[in-house]
Amino acid sequence: MRKILLFLLVLIFGRCYSQRTKLLPLIVAFYNSENFYDTINNTMIRDEDFLEDGAHLYNGKVYKEKLDHIAQVLHDIGIDQQKAGFSFIGLAEIENDTVLNDLVQHPLLKERKLQFVHFDSKDARGVDVALIFNPLFFKVEKAYPIYVPHPNGSKQAHFTRDILYVKGKLCNETIHIYVNHWPSRYGGQQKSIAARNSAAIVLKKNINTILNYNSMAKIIVMGDLNDDPKDESIYNTLRAVELTKLSDSNYLYNPWIEKLKKGRGTLAYQNTWSLFDQIIVTKNWISPNQKLYYKSASIFRPNYLVEQSGNLKGYPLRTFSGNNFQYGYSDHFPVFVTLLYALEK
Repeated sequence: MRKILLFLLVLIFGRCYSQRTKLLPLIVAFYNSENFYDTINNTMIRDEDFLEDGAHLYNGKVYKEKLDHIAQVLHDIGIDQQKAGFSFIGLAEIENDTVLNDLVQHPLLKERKLQFVHFDSKDARGVDVALIFNPLFFKVEKAYPIYVPHPNGSKQAHFTRDILYVKGKLCNETIHIYVNHWPSRYGGQQKSIAARNSAAIVLKKNINTILNYNSMAKIIVMGDLNDDPKDESIYNTLRAVELTKLSDSNYLYNPWIEKLKKGRGTLAYQNTWSLFDQIIVTKNWISPNQKLYYKSASIFRPNYLVEQSGNLKGYPLRTFSGNNFQYGYSDHFPVFVTLLYALEK
């Protein structure tokens, strides 16, 4: 009876050790939370629209609704495969550690004892990336921000979001994580492509440094890349490719290429789907003949995240339409990948 109870605990709570051989699913996710600001004026950034007297009338009631909604998504994502929820999730458009503290202390998430990694960047809008993780699965060993320069003349803004690097142990296996929010397409795709290529070059250089030291290193790249999987910055500069194109020079596998071909996306504009939100892995995650490996990639889109009527039916149910609060979640759907970990005999 005791062994049965221990086995059930592994399935329910996702612990990384067991007396039985079992493949344990681990959920790794990313979500652009769409302008997740607090209600306090920060004179160092452009947050005027997200204040009580700002364009969005962003008061305490609106903030609580936004907090409740993001917490609901974080609670639910991947829970059908892993009852304990995600191992870690990257977030974009986070203003500061205030919203992160409120998020991990939310009643829907508090029991998980979640922790987070966050650094303020010099982004003019004041939105950053962050990593929230469950210490039951993941232990942080090192973390720092990586500066991304804008090429001269590519955009008016002088700063964009830093890339967040985190190294740690996922079920006792060392992994490397990069959380990204690349420069937007504001002003047009072609005008802004140099800025996203700059981010891809910086990221690729950092990944190469790790792989040159350890060619078998397990690396996960996640983020809102503001480009589709086969656009120049991702496919040619970063060299994240489909399974059939993996080689010594193409060392990153991008499972979202096939999904976009099938018409699936994470955000929509003028009846066209894009898949800017991606989780990309190094090719050595792919083989199942190891203790920890990649299984599958998914877009998380339960009904409550989807517009149910009107001209935008089927689109993500966003927080704002213009300046009007929509009681929604985000203009992006979250994404996640499922990893499998072979429990010890």
